[in-house]
Amino acid sequence: MTLSPARLDRFARHIVLPEVGGAGQVRLAGSHVAIIGLGGIGSPALQYLAASGIGRLTLVDDDVVDVSNLQRQTIFTTRDVGYGKAVSARRWLANFDDTLAVDVSDARITPDNAAGLIAGVDLVVDGTDNFATRLAVSGACVAAGVPLLSAAVGRFQGQVAAFAGHLPGEACYRCFVGDAFDAEDCDTCADDGMLGAMAGWAGSFAALQAVKVLLAGTSALGDPGWGRLHILDGLAPGLRTIRIAKDAGCKGCGVER
Repeated sequence: MTLSPARLDRFARHIVLPEVGGAGQVRLAGSHVAIIGLGGIGSPALQYLAASGIGRLTLVDDDVVDVSNLQRQTIFTTRDVGYGKAVSARRWLANFDDTLAVDVSDARITPDNAAGLIAGVDLVVDGTDNFATRLAVSGACVAAGVPLLSAAVGRFQGQVAAFAGHLPGEACYRCFVGDAFDAEDCDTCADDGMLGAMAGWAGSFAALQAVKVLLAGTSALGDPGWGRLHILDGLAPGLRTIRIAKDAGCKGCGVER
């Protein structure tokens, strides 16, 4: 693949970075990323992934835009209220960069359809808001051998981690949270609140980590950092990182599954 003069101009600030370079930009242009959930995490992540030059995006969200979303979900406007998030996100992308290939789905992710929705992608970015969906996505990623970039945010804290449970010795998302969260029983930002800018930080940090995963083996920036959970503190502010160990008995990726 080669980049046209117009694309070279558009991504010149990337290409002059030795850590990315022309080879890295070409790799991004040839990448296919699925973004599951287009809310507080998915919105800014989508913006920066599109801006980075990802060639193909699959957008999955079964929700519609609500006026309360506009405080943090930055791709939507008041004109989108009442319309599907996936379709509204595709409209934003068309205005931003009409050369991008975009697939959309308004299906709700379940263990039964997750595999089909992520088929053929190089990376899944999960910004959904409940554990049952996250675990369904994680299981599909392990089965398909697809890396997972998982991100979450609430109040003043964000969490971002890359998982590769299909690889020997590497944890999956279920290794991190265990089996107690298969039911859709987690708290929501409607209950606990969320600072809008905190969602922006977590989502843009997720986009940065996603680019690192995609560039692994191609450029110096590529460092997936499998199993490293980055915890973003918006009050301190600060960032710390912990390591998630693979659970040999994990029913998602362990030897006993």
